[in-house]
Amino acid sequence: MTRKPTRDNDPYEYMAGFGNRFQSEVIPGTLPAGQNNPQEPRFGLYTEGLTYSAFTAPRNANFSTYMYRVRPAAAHNGYRNDCEHKSDIENCFLTLNPKVTTFAGQAEWAPFHLPKEDERLDFVDGLHTLGGSGDPNLREGIALYVFMINADMDHRAYCNADGDFLIVAQLGILDLQTEMGMLFLQPGEVCVIPRGVRFTIRLGPEHNVARGYIVEIWGSRWELPDLGPLGGHGLANPRDFLHPVAHIDENLHEDWEIVNKANGQYSVIEQGHSPFDLVAWHGNVIPYKYDLTKFASQNATSIDHTDPSVNCVLTAPSKDPVTPLADFLWFGPRWDVASNTFRPPYFHRNSATEFLACLYGSGLGRSEEFLPGGGSIEVSHTPHGNFSDDYVHEMRNQVNDPRRILENQMTIMVESSRSFLFTEYARTGCGTFKAQGPDPKVWDALPDKFSAYPNIKEILSQVKADKEALKKQLEAYYDDKTLAEMARGQRESLVR
Repeated sequence: MTRKPTRDNDPYEYMAGFGNRFQSEVIPGTLPAGQNNPQEPRFGLYTEGLTYSAFTAPRNANFSTYMYRVRPAAAHNGYRNDCEHKSDIENCFLTLNPKVTTFAGQAEWAPFHLPKEDERLDFVDGLHTLGGSGDPNLREGIALYVFMINADMDHRAYCNADGDFLIVAQLGILDLQTEMGMLFLQPGEVCVIPRGVRFTIRLGPEHNVARGYIVEIWGSRWELPDLGPLGGHGLANPRDFLHPVAHIDENLHEDWEIVNKANGQYSVIEQGHSPFDLVAWHGNVIPYKYDLTKFASQNATSIDHTDPSVNCVLTAPSKDPVTPLADFLWFGPRWDVASNTFRPPYFHRNSATEFLACLYGSGLGRSEEFLPGGGSIEVSHTPHGNFSDDYVHEMRNQVNDPRRILENQMTIMVESSRSFLFTEYARTGCGTFKAQGPDPKVWDALPDKFSAYPNIKEILSQVKADKEALKKQLEAYYDDKTLAEMARGQRESLVR
């Protein structure tokens, strides 16, 4: 709890809200009044538009930003396709692609390896695709990444032309510079970089390594979930989302390269000026960040276990109006209370693919190897459920008192309606993959108590006999002869 909208060590200013059209300027009076494209913008700037949607999209789905910058992005020295990098990027998740495959069952990754001290990896080199579904060229689908870096992007910017990046900080502080301004991202915080917006990632002060996760969506956009009967407030509140204010580089005329990702392929733009030269901007295609510790959780307070959808921070719709492409969920400290209820998650086979990752603390993993910086996944309809000593204890001890759970930890889950395919990096290249579920011996602690129940065989035999008797009794109503005999018997009984 804090009086500030940010953590104490965050050095930047922000604008609060979600789904708004914002505006910001370095020099007051730079934004043109009453129009978007004046004949000559103030201070000799150039107008540049960034569109995210079709020009004719409905107003509620129309996204664009006007930028007023020192040099237009079109002023560059051309594209190069020989971008050298050490990353593992794959964006075609169709069954015809031999480089990706599915696997049945559960899978787990120990913490992904951090860069070695003798190698320099910035964001471009330290980004690796784990899996996904769909293809950005089809404008439909999702991809899941991890990144491990130990170096700043030096005069190097990144532009994702495929989809939106939702970046999750797990280890270390990330100092992000975007075209619209600065973002300070710490463990337990997330940010979204919209498609087409250029950005640079540097390590925060006194940090020499960082690790995190990225969820990329194609053909969709992150939204706040509807609250239904919760009312107007709760879960992730709009006022807690923070957008950057305009910021301009001090040194504008230096050599830069822009690394573009389009259809999962890298190309490079070289230019002699900074891409971060916006003096003013206005619009609704803007990066933003959110601190997961601000999540206003809801829970069951009477009976039964609430579905995890109640922990949804952001959702991305799909072409199916009742099924999202992806949900981004929060699991953090909260009160837990219910009467006559088994409170841990029940065993389940969900239609969604679920990726679970612990940011810090003990997390919600299903094994002792589930540590911060790793992850686990269950593809659609894989039977699974958390199992531990606490699980066994909960079965044997009915406690209705309120209790605090998940203290000093933060776990996130990416839930998608799509069935994932996985890259070679995820299966073998990362060196932390464990393609199996729990040791079968753990289930010895959950014996078949039904078969050992007293007289259960006699009970089942009696149930079977009762069903046969009921069946024979009901069959009489379908036989006219038997029904007539029953009626005649009743009449003779009344006469006597």
